Amino acid sequence: MRYVRSRIAISVGALVAACGPALSQALPASAAQDAAESGVFQLGEISVIGTDRTKGGTSGQALSQDRATAQDMYVFNRASLDDALTLVPGVHVDGFGGSRNEKVAYIRGFDLFQAPLSIDGVRVYLPYDNRLDLGRFITPDLAAVEVQKGYVSVLNGPGGMGGAINLVTRKPTKALDFTAQETIDLGNTGKLAAHVGAASLGTLQEKFYLQANAGYRSSDGFFLSRKFDPVSFGGVETENGGRRDHAETRDWRVNLKAGFTPNDTDEYSISYTKQEGRKEAPFSTREPIRGVTGPAPTGTPGFQRSWEWPKWDYESVYFLSHTALGDKSYVDGKLFYNKLNNLLSAYDDGTFATRTTGRSFDSYYDETGYGGSVELGTELIPMNTLKGAFHWRRDVHEPRNLASPGVNTVFDAEAEQSENTMSFAVENTFHATERLNLVAGLSYDRRDLDKAEYVVGSGATSSLREYDKKDDDAWNWQAAAIYKLSDAGRVHASVSDRTRFPTLWERFSTRFGDALPNPGLKAERAQNWELGWTDMVRPGLTLGATVFYSDVKDVIQGVGRDLDGDGINEFVQNRNVGDGDYYGVELKAEWAANETLTFGGHYAFLHRKIDGPDGANIKPVGTPKHSAFVYAKWEAYAGLVLTPSLELSSSRYSSDRFESAYTKNGGFALVNMSADYKFTENFSAGVGVRNLFDRNYAVQYGYPEAGRTLFMRAKATF
Repeated sequence: MRYVRSRIAISVGALVAACGPALSQALPASAAQDAAESGVFQLGEISVIGTDRTKGGTSGQALSQDRATAQDMYVFNRASLDDALTLVPGVHVDGFGGSRNEKVAYIRGFDLFQAPLSIDGVRVYLPYDNRLDLGRFITPDLAAVEVQKGYVSVLNGPGGMGGAINLVTRKPTKALDFTAQETIDLGNTGKLAAHVGAASLGTLQEKFYLQANAGYRSSDGFFLSRKFDPVSFGGVETENGGRRDHAETRDWRVNLKAGFTPNDTDEYSISYTKQEGRKEAPFSTREPIRGVTGPAPTGTPGFQRSWEWPKWDYESVYFLSHTALGDKSYVDGKLFYNKLNNLLSAYDDGTFATRTTGRSFDSYYDETGYGGSVELGTELIPMNTLKGAFHWRRDVHEPRNLASPGVNTVFDAEAEQSENTMSFAVENTFHATERLNLVAGLSYDRRDLDKAEYVVGSGATSSLREYDKKDDDAWNWQAAAIYKLSDAGRVHASVSDRTRFPTLWERFSTRFGDALPNPGLKAERAQNWELGWTDMVRPGLTLGATVFYSDVKDVIQGVGRDLDGDGINEFVQNRNVGDGDYYGVELKAEWAANETLTFGGHYAFLHRKIDGPDGANIKPVGTPKHSAFVYAKWEAYAGLVLTPSLELSSSRYSSDRFESAYTKNGGFALVNMSADYKFTENFSAGVGVRNLFDRNYAVQYGYPEAGRTLFMRAKATF
């Protein structure tokens, strides 16, 4: 940690020194305005009144809400959702599951199981496991990524136990609205690492609008730091450096939207989203690879899995409506249909040449989710806004498994697991004074499990059985007070008591022989307390601070199980391990020093403690205690904007695949830099570098991150 602190001090000093000359520069106000419009990082935005879902937002009161805009993600070169979320205070991104090559986000310590993901306010939910890989969601075609922390309105539906993420798609703002951009990433060897592109075309007319967005990302693998130190088993290295082995990814997405606006108040839209992806899964550099290296020493984990995903496809159709009922009331409607097709292919060993043993298989997921919601709101009572909502969703999971595809053509019996989830919610806002709003919310959530089949045996001799089915329900409540200090300043206090039902995967998955089911797994519950403040304390200087505490009951986490008594855990099982305490502080600042120079950043402190069963040592994984992001934007010359930034993180824990052994990963400081030049009103280009000092670091043990990466980009707007 002493090394991290010294590196941070050196990096901050270099950052300030690089930007210092800007303090004496002054350019015309028009140039400063153009720079601001190109994406000054919006820190600490707090929305007192929830946005209209027909405009891509969510419902109800949103208290601690931050966002990364399209320009933020472009300027800081964040092409995937996991990368974009590192720009948001209080959010940490981590690997998940090693061999699954998945990226997961933690919002104040709550992961994606507890903080749902939506697109335009429509829930993206994988019916079986909801293990959303954030690396599969590209960002160049988005308008913004919104993150709510702690308090999430009950009007948004079930599951918002610790936060929520919403992806806002683009919407036209003029008769011809066109944007196109392309970015090329180069590794520290100068070779191509990735290329990313997006295009958006739309039209806004008096009573309708049309929008088409498309984006893609392609990579043959990122490049490791030149300081990477290989690990050998039997004299053979698991990874020799350079381009990361088995790290290829391909993703693309299209979004089509049509809207009808018959008058100034009403809006109706239908959207279609289609995305396809495929990915490989890099091996851990700290464990042996079957067929490639020698075995590990006795008493340590054995060979790794040899997995890849030839298919990771998601499709969604959704209809949103907003209808005014007179001057004081409204009704919002939502209908959606989501479908996921996913193929996991396992091989005999790390050569990926044969598929004849029991270790190899093709696992297909065919998942469907559909449902809708209706929301009513009225201000008929003076000084009062009353809203109510009903949500219903049906999720169906139909897996197929083909064992040893190299010698077998007969699939296992087709099981089905399905359940219905519904929620009734009401939220009332009392406008006590012109400055003070008092909010109260109440909801009832219910989950009904229809089918819970599983397969016994393999191939032609396989048959179906069913787990014990258990339904679940829960009451949720929340309250908040919001006081308006000024046009730009607010202070709020809130408490929210929410529940999260365990997924089908958490209850029933055997993880291909590594896990034990737990059909009786109980729901988690968290009570979140928060006190927050934001204000423009002087012209050009905005500050914000939030203190929060979460009391989590019946925390669900994997626990290693030793069934044969040899002292080695052969299985993992999801259990309600006990209670947890999460608390911390978030600080945010943005300062426009003059017309051409802006500084900004955020810092988060997070402490998590989980009481394990029978004194078990349960470590909170994936989140550092200290993290920060700081940046500067300097218009050094008319049209030329320089943007240095610094990412800081202290150490964090990660676990092995049996979730019983924990490893602490060291902290890091990453220096980034970009320069963009605006050639005309419609065209700009830029260059930049991430991880300037080629730091060798990892957020998950055995999975090193990218070293120094150069990028070049261009953008056209009409």
